Amino acid sequence: MATATNQVVVAQTAQAAPVGVLAWKDKLIDYAIDHAGALLSAGLVIVVGFIAARWIGKMMDRWLERKAMEPPMRMLIVRIVRLLIFAMALIMALGTAGMNVTALIAGISVAGVGVGLAMQGILGNLVAGLTIIFTKPFRVGEYIEIAGVNGQVKTVELFSTTLLHADQSRIVIPNRKIVGEIMHNYGSVRQLDLSVGVAYGTNLNEAISIVRGVLARNSRVLKEPSAVVGVTMLADSSINIAVKPWTKVDDFGNATIEINQAIAESFRAANISIPFPQREVRLLNGN
Repeated sequence: MATATNQVVVAQTAQAAPVGVLAWKDKLIDYAIDHAGALLSAGLVIVVGFIAARWIGKMMDRWLERKAMEPPMRMLIVRIVRLLIFAMALIMALGTAGMNVTALIAGISVAGVGVGLAMQGILGNLVAGLTIIFTKPFRVGEYIEIAGVNGQVKTVELFSTTLLHADQSRIVIPNRKIVGEIMHNYGSVRQLDLSVGVAYGTNLNEAISIVRGVLARNSRVLKEPSAVVGVTMLADSSINIAVKPWTKVDDFGNATIEINQAIAESFRAANISIPFPQREVRLLNGN
C-alpha cells in the first residue's frame, strides 16, 4: 500500500514539473506579445547606448592623447567612461521595458553609500590619482621630494605613485598623501652640491681653473645651466671651494663619484694639497 502511494506521489511530481515550466513559458510569451513595442524600444536604446559609448570613448581617447597622458592611464579612463555611458543606457532600457527604475536606482544608491563608507581610503586614493593625472604636478622621470621621501617618479597609477630611490629601492606613496602636500619637484635635472678644501697658501685661481676643467671633461655634466664654482667658506684649516654642476637625474650618483675622484687626482698632479684638520699637542714639563 505504501509503495503504491509513493508511486502516485512521484507520478504527480513528474507531471507537475512540466506543467510549471509550460506555465512560465506561456507567461513569458504573453509578456513579450503585450510589450513587444516596449521591448523593441529597449533593445534600440541598448544598441544606441553601445554605439554612443564607443564613439565618446574614441573622442575621450584622442583628447587624453593630446594631453600626453600615459597609455595605461588613458585606456583605463576611456574604459570607465564607456562603462558609465553603457550603464546609463541599460538603466534607460530597463525603464522603457516597464521595470521600476526608481526602485532600482534607490537600491543602487543605498548600496553605493555603504560601499563608499567601507572604501573611503581607496576612493580617496582614486580621486587623488585622477587629480594628479589631470593637473600633472609631476611627470614620470622627474625627481620629486614629498611627504618626507624623495626619488625619481617611475609610475603614476590611479591609487598610488611609485618613486625610485638612489639606492634602487622603491617607494610606494598612496595618492591621497600627495595631493594637498608641499612638494619639491626637481624636474629632469639635478644640481650636485659638492665642495673641496684647499690650503690657505693655494693659488685659488689655479685651483678653480682645475675644477672647471674637470667639469668640462665630464660627459655627465650639462653645459646649460652652467656649473657654479667658487669659494664658499674660509674654514679653520682650509678654504672650501663649492662645486655645483648640473646633471640629468639618472647621472646624479655616478657624476658625484667621477667628479670627486677627478678633482682629487688633478689636485695631486698639480701639487695642490687638500688639508685635513690637525691639532698640535704640547707637553709641558711640570718641573
